[in-house]
Amino acid sequence: MAETYTIAALGAGLMGHGIALTFARAGHEVRVHDPFPASLDALHKRVRASLEAMAVPDPEIAETLERISPQRDLPSAVAQADFVFEAAPEKPDLKRSLFRSVEEHAPATAILASNTSVIPITTIMSDLTDRSRALGTHWWNPPHMIPLVEVIRTEWTAKAALEKTVALLASVGKTPVRVEKDVAGFIGNRLQHAMWREAIFLVESGVCTAEAVDQVVNASFGRRLSVLGPLANADLVGTDLTLDIHENVLADLDSRPAPSPYLRALVEDGKLGMKSGQGFRTWTPEDMEDVRQRVATHLRRLETILED
Repeated sequence: MAETYTIAALGAGLMGHGIALTFARAGHEVRVHDPFPASLDALHKRVRASLEAMAVPDPEIAETLERISPQRDLPSAVAQADFVFEAAPEKPDLKRSLFRSVEEHAPATAILASNTSVIPITTIMSDLTDRSRALGTHWWNPPHMIPLVEVIRTEWTAKAALEKTVALLASVGKTPVRVEKDVAGFIGNRLQHAMWREAIFLVESGVCTAEAVDQVVNASFGRRLSVLGPLANADLVGTDLTLDIHENVLADLDSRPAPSPYLRALVEDGKLGMKSGQGFRTWTPEDMEDVRQRVATHLRRLETILED
């Protein structure tokens, strides 16, 4: 039987509950802390709903919930932790403060990991006394269904801490990818937002509608991305052809170092996407539910295929 650990998850929201249920399903004891009592009160209900959406049998749901313990105060959550996974809001000062408290109350042997999408881990962990056990683990939403976790090392991260974290994530069915240099956005979000920047620019420039952008991705290269990454694809078509294409198109791509004025205007106008019913596209409640269901069904289908 694989070794089991005590895991502390800091945050009971969208990311935190998914991280917690992932470890609990694999047999680890998980203690979840959140500063908002309402989030902790809803934790088990939220975990159950996510497991039901994954078609997990009732007996396994019950066992998983038994391993997840809500904790009102942070010291109790981290006091016996082997690993601490932070999933707080994307605010550098908040995360730094949180890890100062974690270091004060967690065992000296605990590995400390921040789940951030873009903030350099060096920024978050810079105030720690022992920075050798600190690293980044960027989970993707929904964390209990997306395999990838980027494991980011800083200049201080000990090799043993990195390897132990990678081994733990692999043991619970994740695909840990080592990020050897701590850069903003790591690997995935740098790639994703480079594409988003160009997608926004195409709409802003009147080349096409937002719907057309999504249709092009969904009906072309998006279909093969899960099995053929961009550099494997470049090798497939040939680096010589890739070079020829770049010679002709790169100069026309958006390269502004700041967010698009079009995007900024949407935010200033309160067009915040699905949460407001209007963003790049217009969203009805039915449209939003359809998207959520299609994504969940697609991820479940992929998970089933991979298991087979």
